[in-house]
Amino acid sequence: MPTTTAAQGALGDTVLTPQEREVLHALGCGLRDAEIADALALPGNVVAERLGRVLGKLGLRDRAAAIVHAFDCGLVVPGQGPRGPVPAPGSTVGRRTGTAPGPGLRVSVLGPLRTRLAGQPVDVGPLRQQAVLAALALSPGRSVSRRQLLEGVWGREMPDGNVVPVYVYRLRKSLRLGERPDSVIRRDQYGYGLVHGVTEVDVVCMEDLVTRAGAAERAGDLPEAVRLCARALELFCGEPLAGLPGPLAESERLRLTRRRVALAQRTTDWQLRLGRHDEAIAGLSALALEEPLNEPVAEMLMHALRRVGRRAEALAVFDRAGRSLADDLGVAPGEALSRARRAVLRGDDAGTGRVRAGAA
Repeated sequence: MPTTTAAQGALGDTVLTPQEREVLHALGCGLRDAEIADALALPGNVVAERLGRVLGKLGLRDRAAAIVHAFDCGLVVPGQGPRGPVPAPGSTVGRRTGTAPGPGLRVSVLGPLRTRLAGQPVDVGPLRQQAVLAALALSPGRSVSRRQLLEGVWGREMPDGNVVPVYVYRLRKSLRLGERPDSVIRRDQYGYGLVHGVTEVDVVCMEDLVTRAGAAERAGDLPEAVRLCARALELFCGEPLAGLPGPLAESERLRLTRRRVALAQRTTDWQLRLGRHDEAIAGLSALALEEPLNEPVAEMLMHALRRVGRRAEALAVFDRAGRSLADDLGVAPGEALSRARRAVLRGDDAGTGRVRAGAA
């Protein structure tokens, strides 16, 4: 999203993330939450969460104050509309990853399956058909056989007949670029796959950012590592592959959720090493609200709060997690979470130490 130098200074690049500036820009253009969600290809709850962070970081009391701020800082110019166009649908991922916008297919699986063709949302059919597309998106650079698709999408309930070729045919019709039926989904002797260079998948973008973050850490540039890892985490928009059926979706949901937690651990550790405690706690708090049954996330948040002496808040996290576990699963907190509570009560290592970072 283009801004002037003055606007960037007023907003404070170190205060708002690029994704938060997008939301403020769209809000200043007069868009409602649902319109912002559509323009930025985000779930409504993510828009609300980012708007809340914008208000909190800038010390603004409500949406009206945010709109005024967007004009005051030059992000939106009175009488001229937005400074530059409102971000086009589907453009967010491209900006995050450095990919130039243009015609092509973008598939998002780090949340409910979303597809955008040449910047416009596309309905890719019933759930099983969506799951076929997700299976191809999760296998970048390689072909997936008909048998693998049957096993991954239907499991033991594999149907008879040519359901996979039929679903692929329908997907090709929905996702065609130009006149070629195989412009997006190719077929070779090994099976089906997404055409390289035409499609962009958020999982691939996320892993590229994580690789670059690791390289920055090895080079001793922790601020850059945090920035890249934070961008990777921004690509998660809810439960991965939410609602999609089949063994593959189920296993990938678990893997990607664990991946997200590991990235949050890693980012939190770096932020704390840099003394950026508020950022670490804000990120973990948002993740804990999205993952109320995730004990490792609650444990990390408790340790981070304990480090800065916010013991009462840390104990409140334990109580909230305990209620969720009891109400939804009928179980008590595990040993790791209970140890975190005992550490808070004892005041162990307050203000010292590091949050245990998971492998990422």
